[in-house]
Amino acid sequence: MNKIVVAGATGIAGTAAIRHFRSLPDWDVIALSRRRPADPAVYHMPVDLLDAEESRRSLQSLEGVTHLAYMALFEQDDLLAGWREQSQMEANLAMLQNVVDGLEQSSSALQHITILQGSKAYGSHLKPVPVPAKERWPRGAHKIFYWQQEDFLRERQRNAAWNFTILRPMMILGESIGSPMSIIAAIGVYASVMRQLGEPLHYPGGGRYVISCTDSRLIAQAVEFAGTHRLAPGDTFNVVNGDVIVWHDLWPSVAKHFGMAVGDHRPMRLAEEMPKFAAVWDAIAAEHGLHSTSMNDLVGGAWQFADYNFAYGQDNPPERIIMSPIKFRQAGFTPCYDTEDSILYWLTRMQEASILPR
Repeated sequence: MNKIVVAGATGIAGTAAIRHFRSLPDWDVIALSRRRPADPAVYHMPVDLLDAEESRRSLQSLEGVTHLAYMALFEQDDLLAGWREQSQMEANLAMLQNVVDGLEQSSSALQHITILQGSKAYGSHLKPVPVPAKERWPRGAHKIFYWQQEDFLRERQRNAAWNFTILRPMMILGESIGSPMSIIAAIGVYASVMRQLGEPLHYPGGGRYVISCTDSRLIAQAVEFAGTHRLAPGDTFNVVNGDVIVWHDLWPSVAKHFGMAVGDHRPMRLAEEMPKFAAVWDAIAAEHGLHSTSMNDLVGGAWQFADYNFAYGQDNPPERIIMSPIKFRQAGFTPCYDTEDSILYWLTRMQEASILPR
């Protein structure tokens, strides 16, 4: 019997990981997060990972943990600026250290750790990146907490019985409440408000560009694969759906999903404008019997993430990153997802959970 700890259990990737591993017959799942996960039946350990004493004390009580899926993330209120802040890097390093310290003291059964990085490993938030981005490239000189976490694991692994794998997804698609990078929540709330106002679904971003995404279900499957197959210790794999999209071309499918007409290209800085419609969202929630979650609690910093990914204010956006999935496929991991289907699937899931209106 395997026992996995999912750290960051209420995030987009963590929510999908819990659902995936709970569906497997030979896995026990422990959810690690401050808030209660959506799955009421999962064993939940409430803990603030920034509190070293609390984290280690709580994790030391666990026995027989074989796997760690580390998906916790600390983001500052100013999302994009925070990616360059030393304090944010230090916080993310400390959280991982606290979890590993606690598990190593509690369990000699630990076999494998999976951590997530992302496209910022290639410097995509700083400059255009050659297409496609490949894991074989030398590590970038830019500062980011990925390198601090990776160096910590490599140093600790020298004297440990466990191995680790690094997964690099790109714009994760999935279900979550309050995640600062939930593009699905941002799209769903924006579309719902425009529909309530009697507007068609205008595209609020900038110019056209090509981008790739990662379904959170794919990450969960990748964590299972990495934890149960003989991969090179400390190896890195891009995890992407396998296709690419242009948001403008996908917009008619989103409009159809919400029963709306496709609008014009009407740029809107969502992070500034959407909070002005908080009362409209409250009315939508009451009308449709949604869970009593304010717009800010549901979307929050994800408005900034949406503005960034929709290229607001850029008529001719620079080429965005396209990550190659070939290395992981050659290692034997073959699942893939159609990104258009993924977006509609997760919008539907959040509607079925009464988080978004139908």
